[in-house]
Amino acid sequence: MLLYRLLLVVAAVATSERYAASSTYCLSSEYNTSTWIASHSCEDEWYTCELRSSGWYVSHDLELAGPCTIERRASSSLMSLQFVSEYAYTQPVIITGASDQSEFKQLSTKAKILEKYSDVGIVLSTANSYSYTKVTKSVREYIEEYMTPQSMSSRADGTLYYFGDNDRDGWKELFDRYKFPSYAMPDLQPEISFGMAGPGSGVAFHFHGPTFAETIYGRKRWFLYPPRPQPSFDPNSTTLHWLHHVYPSLPEPLKPLECTLLPGEVLFIPDGWWHATINVDSCVFVSTFLGPA
Repeated sequence: MLLYRLLLVVAAVATSERYAASSTYCLSSEYNTSTWIASHSCEDEWYTCELRSSGWYVSHDLELAGPCTIERRASSSLMSLQFVSEYAYTQPVIITGASDQSEFKQLSTKAKILEKYSDVGIVLSTANSYSYTKVTKSVREYIEEYMTPQSMSSRADGTLYYFGDNDRDGWKELFDRYKFPSYAMPDLQPEISFGMAGPGSGVAFHFHGPTFAETIYGRKRWFLYPPRPQPSFDPNSTTLHWLHHVYPSLPEPLKPLECTLLPGEVLFIPDGWWHATINVDSCVFVSTFLGPA
């Protein structure tokens, strides 16, 4: 327990100085969203306006956004060697201004997805830690029947979620427009994984190899723990249930690192770090898994 607390303290201290300097960071300047906002009539936050315009907006009354305790770095000031030496093997970081996904965004509005892929079969997985069950549905069925606000009473092992298991040939036109983050790790190659999900949904705590994660539309909240020791959680409980029934009672030293990722930001997760997600809005998102060449 003492080691666990020390690991979290070290990770938090390591990010505090730069995070304090970047806590007033505004996405408008990095992603040219000021131009987007000026050309659209909308009184919401820019990411909600963008979500409405894309067709993915789903109304809900869930309170899901939270604080950010993960360091943010502008890509303009984070060189590749610096990324490898400071983050790639040790701690998560959020990188802003990492790439321009405007082409990908244009092809992943709700109307464009339905126009191109409506009858395409996709493989859904359960949203528990180990994703036991696989079910095939059409894209239209998934969007209409499953991308609804998550119910607090639902269990993760009974919730179907579209992320990964992508037919790369069938989605090639869209995937070819995605620009991988410019950062790399020695001897590892990137592979895209695409997903869509409704508000309140997400995946329970799990881990895998190093990954870059990005939301295209909507916001996604992330919770992360170092590889050791394993955090305590129910693998079949939804992140929504955990957020409302476990998270509030965690003592400060045992709380995870966390942040609500905004569209256009890229979160890097080092190898083996435990993480859980919850979609604050309906979300379209991409992860870039790094694996052996």
